Amino acid sequence: MKQICKRVFTLSALALALAVSAAPQVSAATWSDTYIGYRFGTEFTEPSNDKDITKHILQFTHASGYAYGQNFLNVDLLQSDENDPASGDVRGEGDGATEAYLTYRHQLHLGKVFDQDFSFGPVKEVALSAGFDLNTKNTTFGPRKQLLLVGPTLKFAVPKGFLDFSVFYAHERNRNGFKPAGERDITFNDYTVYNLAWGLPFNAGPVPMKFQGFINYNTPKGLGTDDEILARPSLMVDVGDLAFGKSNTLWAGVGYEYWRNKFGNQGVDGIDTDAPTFQLEWHF
Repeated sequence: MKQICKRVFTLSALALALAVSAAPQVSAATWSDTYIGYRFGTEFTEPSNDKDITKHILQFTHASGYAYGQNFLNVDLLQSDENDPASGDVRGEGDGATEAYLTYRHQLHLGKVFDQDFSFGPVKEVALSAGFDLNTKNTTFGPRKQLLLVGPTLKFAVPKGFLDFSVFYAHERNRNGFKPAGERDITFNDYTVYNLAWGLPFNAGPVPMKFQGFINYNTPKGLGTDDEILARPSLMVDVGDLAFGKSNTLWAGVGYEYWRNKFGNQGVDGIDTDAPTFQLEWHF
């Protein structure tokens, strides 16, 4: 656990440094939103595992904008129950595996960079997006994902919030601890990621709410993989506004993780996830 936390700190520091360097120093942040979140579910799955897995997920998220674009950083720390054992443990015994997953994205808004109007139809802006994913997990498989992405993003005009569609060129490396020493590092074929991300606030009568989430569709990446779909929508209520008169501080709601062919796997147990989740967010 200490080793995982150390890696989380290192990865987070690296991502924050990149976020700062990506924005021109002459351009201060025009907006920002940072929160600590919590997700809980009892029906998660893992490849080659026929058991439902309970997970507690602690989340740190930061998004901010500046004169020419915006940054997004998310770090998830996931704690499984004993049905997803750590390395050296037997399924059904021990404390379960711990995973850290970091995501960073940067958008460069071309209309702002070139002082031109790139809008068309329902699209208000076109961006060039780039970023990376990193993960580590203390299972026998021992994944160490290293994913680089780059591609265009269409930013749609919506009354409130955002709706973005991106097409990414993806290059991924990982690790398979079941292979002999010297053969554990794996480089997949480059592939395409189609991503839809949204955050849409609205009011249901007097109740302030938001519908948020993302959907990824990944094409096959060789080595026997199949196409992959991951969606994490959630519906949240602004509890802070209702209870304390402080908007965008405390949110609570429900979400859903829909995952097909998890990590591109096919033909084994545990590659399809349908997991309802309870979620909290504390914005500061």
